[in-house]
Amino acid sequence: MADLAHQTHQEFWQPPTAVMAGEVVVVHSAPTMAEACPGCGTEFLLGSGFCHSCGARRPEALSPVAKADAAEMAGLWEQVVTRVRSLVAGCYRTLSKIKLPTWLHYLHFHEIQRWIGLSTGSLVAFIIGLSCIAGALLAGLLNAKTYVDWQAIQFYRAEWLLGATASFVAGILLKKPSGD
Repeated sequence: MADLAHQTHQEFWQPPTAVMAGEVVVVHSAPTMAEACPGCGTEFLLGSGFCHSCGARRPEALSPVAKADAAEMAGLWEQVVTRVRSLVAGCYRTLSKIKLPTWLHYLHFHEIQRWIGLSTGSLVAFIIGLSCIAGALLAGLLNAKTYVDWQAIQFYRAEWLLGATASFVAGILLKKPSGD
């Protein structure tokens, strides 16, 4: 503020002028905050930190260099998405040519669901419970060298079994009542 010209008449809509070596230089400053809400498009009120329409936080304004960088990154992102999409399509074409055994359809989620007679949430809880029991069994494969290690392994087993119990209870609570 020390470089501003003293005793110059300034209109309220004009920015302050700066004096450099006897010349009057008008300093244009770039806005530091965004002028319109990116969410709803409403113009922000003067000095506000939030949008008065949707309540979104007012973001920082992007400089022209940052806008160019963002556009370049968007172009790179589109290239990556296009390449991944073509890779997935190629993999799908390759995998669709492979013939699977006929008995494999019995392992389909909805086939197991129909065979057991559980709802989707109940079957997911049942599968989680079975995996917790498998974790408890696999925790027994750990070798204990001391008594403290053995106790820690037993605590791991108890935690896995507690998780299995909670999952089975959730499965029971999620099961739809049968009409029979």
